[in-house]
Amino acid sequence: MDVDRDRARERAYLEMQEIYARWLDAATRIGFVVSLVAFLLYVSGTLEPQVPLQRLAELSRLPVARFLEATGEPTGWHWLTLIARADYLNLAAVTLFAFVTLVCYLRILAPLLRAGERLQAAIAIAQVVVLAVAASGWLTGGA
Repeated sequence: MDVDRDRARERAYLEMQEIYARWLDAATRIGFVVSLVAFLLYVSGTLEPQVPLQRLAELSRLPVARFLEATGEPTGWHWLTLIARADYLNLAAVTLFAFVTLVCYLRILAPLLRAGERLQAAIAIAQVVVLAVAASGWLTGGA
């Protein structure tokens, strides 16, 4: 019956929305806590930053190439090597937020496929691929 199929489809959509919402909520809360801890470590001076806070205003006026030269900061994903520095720990915390959508889409892929929603699953996969390629910097020459 069409009514039974429609109800089953509606239940599947509600299940996926609930899963997405739970994961989004959890990831956002985790991201907030990590951001708060990273910020407190930064402003308290517990962790040393790559760029001292006192020099930040002066250096922020420089063109990017000169800023990188003056600070010795890496480009692309090489910032991960400095994650033990307070300013880069903050960057890592912000990066967590950028990956929340990607993780949520990956989480609902299996339920989408189980529900027979191949088009929705394909769209979710396409979004994951676009986000991953954008994050990689591959299209802009970043690394």
